[in-house]
Amino acid sequence: MPRQITAFSNPSVKAARELRDKKHRRTQGRFLAEGLRILTEAREGGRLPEQVFFAADSARHPLVTALVEAVEAAGGDAIETTPDILSKLSGKDNPGAVVGVFAEFEATLADLDRTSAGIWLVAERLRDPGNLGTILRTGDAVGAGGLILIDECVDPFSVEAVRASMGALFTVPIVRADWDEFLAWLRAGPGQLVALSLDTDLDYQQPAYERPTFLLTGNEAQGLPPAYAAACDLRVKMPMLGKADSLNAAVATAVMAYEVLNQQRRR
Repeated sequence: MPRQITAFSNPSVKAARELRDKKHRRTQGRFLAEGLRILTEAREGGRLPEQVFFAADSARHPLVTALVEAVEAAGGDAIETTPDILSKLSGKDNPGAVVGVFAEFEATLADLDRTSAGIWLVAERLRDPGNLGTILRTGDAVGAGGLILIDECVDPFSVEAVRASMGALFTVPIVRADWDEFLAWLRAGPGQLVALSLDTDLDYQQPAYERPTFLLTGNEAQGLPPAYAAACDLRVKMPMLGKADSLNAAVATAVMAYEVLNQQRRR
């Protein structure tokens, strides 16, 4: 039976609100996810929140009911609360119907089966949570095996990144690794490493991409370090016919991912 909380000072509300801060996410090993679609994607993918907060007027929605029942059946905590508290938790004036508190989860390079997918996404020193979330959505859309975050990237469990992923955080495995660790793992088996780069004349549609293809996107402002780019099997670029000299990192990743996907489909 869900319990009711209507006070901002309640310890459960305060602990959940703190998860908007990276320091507290690391300390607690938990993160926030907001919205019925995202939490339903998580439930259908086999991940349930430890706590779910929901407003009374949304309790009759069948997906909210299914979520609450699943959380309680798994021994979690279902909490009926007010729209004001949901707004405080989500940081939005018009929050979603539900907010969940999840235990953080990550894979390791050793967990990945590179032969399970034809496309893998790799991002180096990504800084923008919206880009990270969008790249996760692209990964889900093209059936990528996972997203490998290289060196110091933005936190994939930040509220902004989780929101931008629209549930793909729960469907696309995430691994964090440093460059040397990743490169040693990659070269121990099959895999073509393809860098998105401005420092090349090779058009992105010209090569025949091998399976599995690892698409490497660099930092939004600085691109890839020269040593990283030099270690790749291919460096490709997209034609820029206007005044802009490059695409947004997430957009470029999506264009490349669909080029690789389309080549693999034609084969």
